[in-house]
Amino acid sequence: MPDDLAIDVHGMTKRFGALTAVDHVDLAVRAGEICGFLGPNGSGKTTFIRMLCGLLRADEGRGTCLGYDVVTESETIKRHVGYMTQRFSFWDDLSIAENLDFVARMYCVRDRRQAVRETIERLGLTERRHQLAGQLSGGWKQRLALAACMIHQPKLLLLDEPTAGVDPKARREFWEEIHRLAGEGLTFLIATHYMDEAERCHRLAFILQGHLLVHGTATEVIARSHLVTWSVSGPGLVELAQRLRNSSGVEQAVSFGTMLHISGPDAEALERAIAPFRTKPYEWRRIDSGLEDVFIHFMSQSQDGVAS
Repeated sequence: MPDDLAIDVHGMTKRFGALTAVDHVDLAVRAGEICGFLGPNGSGKTTFIRMLCGLLRADEGRGTCLGYDVVTESETIKRHVGYMTQRFSFWDDLSIAENLDFVARMYCVRDRRQAVRETIERLGLTERRHQLAGQLSGGWKQRLALAACMIHQPKLLLLDEPTAGVDPKARREFWEEIHRLAGEGLTFLIATHYMDEAERCHRLAFILQGHLLVHGTATEVIARSHLVTWSVSGPGLVELAQRLRNSSGVEQAVSFGTMLHISGPDAEALERAIAPFRTKPYEWRRIDSGLEDVFIHFMSQSQDGVAS
């Protein structure tokens, strides 16, 4: 494994009977990087993460996670990785401190009580350390889950949709914490389907139906799509959107507040499609495609058999 890669895997595949949940996925994530792992529900994100941290054995594939072989050294990987599941999975009738102490026992953490104290302070949980987990709000439960992931001082954190059901303020605070920890050298692979969270990541990987469609920075991902987007404002946008969706050259016509975003992969075909509607009282302008536009585009391509 190159020294700067925390994850370096190739051809990772997992089958459940006739279903191929993850299909020959290659992924490299640098140490200290925040990699956003995007895809709709059922796309294979959770299965892939569980293969990385040793909870599932790959049917095919090879590579390393923190320098350890993902096939033959899965038990070692478990001790050096923090995994945060989709659902809150701690004991409601135990306090924050008691939950963390239990997790520390599971990992056989040395100087357990000190580790719990330091983790509580590091994650800003000191004033709530005696509060029962079942009484915590979604944001504080999320912070407890992150603290539990870090109690054994892992070098890589695998977070599976960690902000689902959390309010915007708690989500922002969570991401500020993630960037602070990445600045200290931790590596993150974070599964999400929130586009605003994707924009906070250093690099992105988008998976659909078990296939990795694209991997790179947000700028690189958008550039590779070659997607062209126009915005239009004016009256009767719902009707206009329906008419445009039936036009050749238009792949998407999506409402964004008081505007529509009209997108397509062929600039000339898109301009021909919108030309009849570029009259008053509509106001048109060409804009940069957003990540949401781009990922819907990749999904459409895949479903049409264009992307692989």
